[in-house]
Amino acid sequence: MHDFGFDKGQGLEFGIYTLGDHLPNPNDGSRVSAKERVHEFIRYAQAAEQAGLDYFGLGESHQEFFASQAHAVILGAIAQATSTMRIGSSSTIISTSDPVRVYENFSTLDLISNGRIELVAGRASRVGLFELLGYDLRDYEELYEEKLELLLQINREEAVTWSGQFRAPLNEAEVIPRPIEDRLRIWRAVGGAPDSAIKAGLAGVPMVMAHLGGTTSIFARTVDAYRQAAEHAGFDPATLPITTAGFFHVAETSQKALQNTYRYMNEGMIRTNGQGLSKQMYAQNVDPMSIANMGSPQQVIEKILHQHEVFGHQRYIGQIDFGGVPFDEVMKQIDIIGEEILPAIRKYTAAGAKAQDEEKDN
Repeated sequence: MHDFGFDKGQGLEFGIYTLGDHLPNPNDGSRVSAKERVHEFIRYAQAAEQAGLDYFGLGESHQEFFASQAHAVILGAIAQATSTMRIGSSSTIISTSDPVRVYENFSTLDLISNGRIELVAGRASRVGLFELLGYDLRDYEELYEEKLELLLQINREEAVTWSGQFRAPLNEAEVIPRPIEDRLRIWRAVGGAPDSAIKAGLAGVPMVMAHLGGTTSIFARTVDAYRQAAEHAGFDPATLPITTAGFFHVAETSQKALQNTYRYMNEGMIRTNGQGLSKQMYAQNVDPMSIANMGSPQQVIEKILHQHEVFGHQRYIGQIDFGGVPFDEVMKQIDIIGEEILPAIRKYTAAGAKAQDEEKDN
């Protein structure tokens, strides 16, 4: 099992991510150019590193209102613009990509970044790219499972012999370059349903569990299913890191957090998924039991700490720019994370803090 390098003494890692959306601001209809939007992604990453965050992720989505179709290219620029923070994909759509090319790209990114790259293999929640890139949507599940299996085999073996349904076979193929530590950090993206988490556990692959909404207790079942499957397959669950990913926004009060974000979230959902959000349902995002980390800084800190207690995960990453949130507001969110959220999260989840609490209890 590849060591993902998590520092147990540091406590829960914290990062942010974007899916690369490029939507008009719903308040005035204005939209920056694609050039400016791409440069905003790079500046997000720089600000996140300066604020002390642990990870920045960028995804790909091949449809209107997105600007990061060539996310690996943008990650190359981010690798040059940062120096210490882990960087990678928030989702690389492996289903419609050639695993050999994906591995070549991300291994090269690993060399550029001095070993800081990570890859999250996703299956696409927005399915227009299947027709665009010449794949049959009816093969949705089979494409993902086969291509992820090949990607993982390439990561394990320097000479790959393989055959499958959707790609020409490989015979002692050498896929180069190899990353600095010989293997890439590859995660399986899970949408929250236990079925995909179980497959990740059975394969012994670290999991990124993404969520749009719902309660922490519901997602605890997915985490439990993942660890039980891993143990059943002979893996030690303690060696398999988990990342959780979802909406994040902090404001002076929970009501202000809802007011600040509803219009953006609703517009984003309408434009990318064809269906908006009811205000009543959206208001549940600030509930203490909600998986969405929205509210005042103290409320969000308490929610993240509760989730860490329930899940025992290694990293949380927040999506803070969905729906056309202006650049200045995103940068403000990054500042608040660095100044208020991160110090509290590290204080209460670090190994030293837990040891002190146990001594007090005794």
